[in-house]
Amino acid sequence: MTKEQYYKLRDDKHYYGEYGQQFLSNSNISTLLTNPLSLHEPKPSNPAFLVGGYFHTAILEPEKLHSFKIVEASNRNTKAYKEISDGEMCLLKSEKDQVELMTDVMLDNDICRGLIRGGNVEYETPGVTELFGNKWKGKADIINHDEKLIIDLKTTADIEKFRWSASKYNYDSQAYIYSKLFYGYEFLFMVIDKKTNQIGLFDCSPQFYERGAKKVEAASEQYDLFFKNDNFDPKQYLKTETL
Repeated sequence: MTKEQYYKLRDDKHYYGEYGQQFLSNSNISTLLTNPLSLHEPKPSNPAFLVGGYFHTAILEPEKLHSFKIVEASNRNTKAYKEISDGEMCLLKSEKDQVELMTDVMLDNDICRGLIRGGNVEYETPGVTELFGNKWKGKADIINHDEKLIIDLKTTADIEKFRWSASKYNYDSQAYIYSKLFYGYEFLFMVIDKKTNQIGLFDCSPQFYERGAKKVEAASEQYDLFFKNDNFDPKQYLKTETL
C-alpha cells in the first residue's frame, strides 16, 4: 500500500467514496456472489448499521460522536422523527442510550479493555493488498501488536447465534481478507449482544479462514467476468443449479 492510499483511505469520505471504489472490499462479497451488476449501486440506509457505527465510534473515536444526529422519538415512523430527520437516517435517543450502556459494559470488562486500550494498538487502520488478481481494501477496527491480533467489534441481536451470523454476513471472508492485509495476524471478533449486553470473544479456525478464502476467490472470478472481460455480455448470464 502506498502512502497516498494509506492517508486517503483513513478518511471515510475517500474510503467509502469514489476513490475507494477502485478497490474491492468484504462488503462487496455478497453483491458479487448474487448480483454483480449492482456492485456500485447505492445501498439503502439501515438502522442496525447506524447503531453499529455509533458503537464503533464510541469505543474507538469518541471525539467524532458529535457527527451523529440524535432524535428523541419513540420510532422512525413518528411525525417528530420525520420532521427533525428531514429524510436522513438518524439515531434514536433510545439507541444512543443503548450504545452508551454497551460501551460501558465492554470497557468495564478487564479482558476487553486490555485488548482495546493496550499500549501498542492502532485504530481504524486501512490496508490494501492483491488477492486472486484484484486489489482488496479493508479497515481494521483495532490492531493489537502485542497480542498479534486484528480485532473487529460487532453488535449482534443474539450472541448464541453469532456462529450462524458469521456465515450469513460473510465474516469468514472478512477474517481471511484482513489476515492478508495486516501482518498475517489472527482475527478476533469482539461481540456484544444488543439485548442482554453479553460479551463474546470469537476466534477463527483454519476452516473458517478457508471458507472465507473460497468466497473471496469466487467473488474475484465474478468481478473478472463481469467487469474485466470485454467479450462477456451480461445479458447472456444466467445461474445454473441442481436442486
